[in-house]
Amino acid sequence: MSTLRNVFRTPELRNKILFTLMIIVLYRVGVQIPAPGVSLDAVEQLRNQFDQEGGGGGIFGYLNLFSGGGFESMSLFALGILPYITSSIIIQILTVAIPKLEQWQAEGATGQRKITQWTRYIAIILALVQSSGIVFLVNRNPAGFFGVAIDLFPQGGFNLILAVMCMTTGTAVLMWLGEMISQKGIGNGMSILIFASVVSTLPSVGIQIQALRGWIGIVIGLLLLIMLTAGIVFVEQGQRRIPVNFAKRVVGRRQYGGNNTYIPLKVNQAGVIPVIFASSLLSLPTLLTGVLPTNSTGPTDPGDAWGDDIRNFINSNLFQPDNLGYILIFGLLIVGFAYFYNSIAFDPVKRADELRKSGGFVPGIRPGPQTERHLGKILNRITFPGALFLAAIALIPSAALARFVGGGVGGSASITAFSGVSILIGVGVSLEVMKQIDSQLMSRNYEGFLKK
Repeated sequence: MSTLRNVFRTPELRNKILFTLMIIVLYRVGVQIPAPGVSLDAVEQLRNQFDQEGGGGGIFGYLNLFSGGGFESMSLFALGILPYITSSIIIQILTVAIPKLEQWQAEGATGQRKITQWTRYIAIILALVQSSGIVFLVNRNPAGFFGVAIDLFPQGGFNLILAVMCMTTGTAVLMWLGEMISQKGIGNGMSILIFASVVSTLPSVGIQIQALRGWIGIVIGLLLLIMLTAGIVFVEQGQRRIPVNFAKRVVGRRQYGGNNTYIPLKVNQAGVIPVIFASSLLSLPTLLTGVLPTNSTGPTDPGDAWGDDIRNFINSNLFQPDNLGYILIFGLLIVGFAYFYNSIAFDPVKRADELRKSGGFVPGIRPGPQTERHLGKILNRITFPGALFLAAIALIPSAALARFVGGGVGGSASITAFSGVSILIGVGVSLEVMKQIDSQLMSRNYEGFLKK
């Protein structure tokens, strides 16, 4: 409580927190506003179906989770921030392959602004394609939502185009809101918006567990949540400290260097970024399912059944927590993105060169190539358990909770499919925000949340 009082005693910090909360409120209000061109009665029917089916099945439940319930409302923010995250993945991968992007990255703040601008352009294109795919899917397959006909877009093509443009604009607005949080609020804006989306679904998960398993299920779920949170915090705070010594230098009458320090390497250097990236990449098949032929005349008519077969296959194998294909693909994506992100965040070649230029060295290791190999070896060794931990937290609780709640590969199991992801993102983003608050409190000689 004393720390909270110190937070609100600091005008600058108080204003940043209140500004962030205001943006989150605006975001949650926008999630509840259906896009123009969408039938309000059909939206209400769709929400009822989501409630009856435990949050939606497969792709629908996945999109609904990361949009914070915006998909079930067909709202202005139905796509959430996923197009921007996918665009960031594309830009980071292209940075390694395209020299111009690598040059921009080395230019500092100026180059970063150019990269951010191109990330926005690609995000808008992805939002346009993805919203078109979703609207196309819903319009051609009105029985696609749990086998219930829901006429979301009455009165023809104009409403379809209007809904696509509004959803795309909603993604652009979310990017702007996220950047405003980063500039004037607390934490990374995009991460805060994703945090608000996934955490907002947790109460409905508790309601579902209580309805199916009673209060015993709630108690077990809370105990599991506490243990997972403690484990995540423990690993997130863990680090490997590489000792570094600096040689003494005499410049004029002054002596520089001669002190000892260390390079902190976190066990989970990438935080929740690999989980967010892997989750975003799993959403790409929705672009495919939106343009495939569908059986639009009803479930008993064969029609263009091959499109429905592909859609059902993707839905059953990429979006169900107790499916082996989902576990393998999602787990490998998390591990792969953890290594990829760490290689960008901590470059052993650059770090070894910086140490050499500043007169620093690792005890027992020669400066130059040997230091580079030493740092790379430690990075690879420490990334592996961190990546496995992320994959385990994202997958095991989800699969176990899906089996515990019941429902097989659909229905009520679907909303619990991403509980591990929700907890990881929730705890990871919370820790990052607390660290930023702590740094500002410490600069004013106040004790922070995280005890040293």
